[in-house]
Amino acid sequence: MLSVETHAASPWPDAIDWEVRAAEASAAALALTPFAALADAAPLVEIAVRLTDDAEVHTLNRDFRGKDRPTNVLSFPQIQDDLIESLANSDDGEILLGDIVLARETCAREAEEKSISVADHATHLIVHGTLHLVGYDHMDDASAAAMEALEVKALASLGIANPYADQD
Repeated sequence: MLSVETHAASPWPDAIDWEVRAAEASAAALALTPFAALADAAPLVEIAVRLTDDAEVHTLNRDFRGKDRPTNVLSFPQIQDDLIESLANSDDGEILLGDIVLARETCAREAEEKSISVADHATHLIVHGTLHLVGYDHMDDASAAAMEALEVKALASLGIANPYADQD
């Protein structure tokens, strides 16, 4: 069973139930991957989503990625992607798939630049982060296009417009 735990470390818009939103976004992303069975697996499959500020994300980005600046989202997979498929048959109790961390100020600025809501942009970032947790990346054009296509499908299933539409 998929469990998404959300912790708001700094103020995020109160009108959103972030726990529900993060769970829906992660489930929508996972459903489109070869690892969809994890959502109904015997062990509890956990994703932790931390909603924080630019300062904390800046520190994490510097310490773990060597990039001395904030970014919108960071993903920290806890399981090698080549081992994920075997987890659906596990009965070990709990499996932490990984952590997703969002930076409030960067997310809000990007949402304003795109003329979309913070909630929709954050949902996109959680979908994006979830895909990273199961091994997707955007290191080259082909993998970026594949990942973006999954993001667009996941977001459409949640009633959110294609965030890449203006890039075509």
